[in-house]
Amino acid sequence: MIKNSALLLVVTFGMILSCSDETTIYHEDLQDNVLVENSETRLKGSVSFSKSGVLGILEESTINQKSSANKAEDLAGDYPLTLVAQITPPTYTGRGELTATHVDVDGTYAYVSYNVAGPEYFGAIQVIDIADPHRPKVTSQLIYLNADMNSIAYDNGFIYAVGGVDAETSVTATANSLIAKIICVAGKMNTASGITYAFQAGYNANDVFVDAKAVYVTSGRDGILTEYDKNDLLATNEISYPDLRSVSVDNGNIAVLDAGYGIHILNSLFQPLKDIPISTDFGPASKKTIDFMGDRIVVSEAGKGAGIYSYTSGSLLEYLPILLSPTGVSQTDINTNAVAFNDGIILMANGGAGLSLAADKGNGNELYGIIELDGSTNYVESLDDYIFAASGREGLYIIKRNKPDESLAARCQSSPLYKGSSKLDVKEDQNLEFSGEKRFTSVKVSGTLLLCGAWTVTDDVKVEENALFEMNGTFAVGSNKQRKDIIVGKGATFRVEGNLLIYGDLILEEGAALEFIGPDSVVDLFGDVEMDKSAQVIGTFVDIQDKF
Repeated sequence: MIKNSALLLVVTFGMILSCSDETTIYHEDLQDNVLVENSETRLKGSVSFSKSGVLGILEESTINQKSSANKAEDLAGDYPLTLVAQITPPTYTGRGELTATHVDVDGTYAYVSYNVAGPEYFGAIQVIDIADPHRPKVTSQLIYLNADMNSIAYDNGFIYAVGGVDAETSVTATANSLIAKIICVAGKMNTASGITYAFQAGYNANDVFVDAKAVYVTSGRDGILTEYDKNDLLATNEISYPDLRSVSVDNGNIAVLDAGYGIHILNSLFQPLKDIPISTDFGPASKKTIDFMGDRIVVSEAGKGAGIYSYTSGSLLEYLPILLSPTGVSQTDINTNAVAFNDGIILMANGGAGLSLAADKGNGNELYGIIELDGSTNYVESLDDYIFAASGREGLYIIKRNKPDESLAARCQSSPLYKGSSKLDVKEDQNLEFSGEKRFTSVKVSGTLLLCGAWTVTDDVKVEENALFEMNGTFAVGSNKQRKDIIVGKGATFRVEGNLLIYGDLILEEGAALEFIGPDSVVDLFGDVEMDKSAQVIGTFVDIQDKF
């Protein structure tokens, strides 16, 4: 939510000469209103694994009843995902519940902004170390007792966060929209030498984009697009539009979303290049993103879903609609707020309708389903094998997209792609090999099985007596909401090369063996190891939870 009212007292001191072309630096005067925490020990409680584990996807075919329930249930699903962790929002006694509004990922850190619903002004910033994908940690946190933080970007040692203040009651703010520049090095925010601020016209700053030469900020209704010098936040250019919601820059061309018209494309000097009219009702005072995807421009179009336009012609190519309108959720909260792309998929943050996934076909897109997460998804970002979803009061979800390793694909190239049942049952007389990336309901091995790639299982995995199960890649079982086990039966062998995640127990029965191949295997076990005295664990591996 982006506020369009002015109910905030900002206690800053400094010299402001005009609304958009001067800056101020706070030193000690805002200490009572800006709270910084850099102790990882005290921030440890912000990371939750209570919901971690295999994620289900409510598939489009089931939602729209395009196939029989049996077919949808029986076939193994695409896109095996696991929830790594949840980062809960900061809290402050006596203040409202903060909601995650935006996330920016740069290198091994994620930067998250927060605001609060309703007229209260209250915001925060978190920095999360994601270098160890199994163990994210909050390294720094800043709480604004009197300001919203609606969008955030990181660049070369600085956080740029935008939000809102009340210019009518503030001593120094000359307009309601602010941008703050905060030193942040190695995951730690440093305010000792001050935070640099600039203000600009508009009800509330709602989006920020940083490129090699400048910082661009949009500021809502009656607002402007402003270009700032990255060094000192001095305004170098600006242009006004009736209702700006978002900004994106690609190859020197600047695209802004004006809710009163549609898309405006400008050159680096803010000279108009082209306009793309859009008739969508974007709703009042809410951020909606715009982004480039090759020759396409993708727009978050509120209740319509995501609109995809040709940059060259300006024509509408297609709409990706919102898949589901959940009962008990206000229609005003069922909106496409943001879109992200990564390696053949499109992710849509649909507010109260959740986080949906579509396959990017290049010349068209195919809706696949809704990832089963709690909360209202306000923003989504994706980088490498990870998805970062800002989900309102649930905070930030860190999701792993499990994909086959290229080197494994080469070694397992003779194995056929798996296209069968979600309940994989290998009979005693069968010797099967498969490659791919799928979601299973259950796996039972009585004969011999080799899986190459990335796989998730929502129920128990059983390797029966004297059977052999070998896996190369990633294999994840259960979740911390529904613990499931891997059971290796009498005389059976479970051979692992890669990443093994078990949200439940590992049970090794009489004479069973868990064998690791190579030096780089990893086990992340959230339950217990139950071993018969004759069972064995063989090989070298990293034990994330110290359970062996």
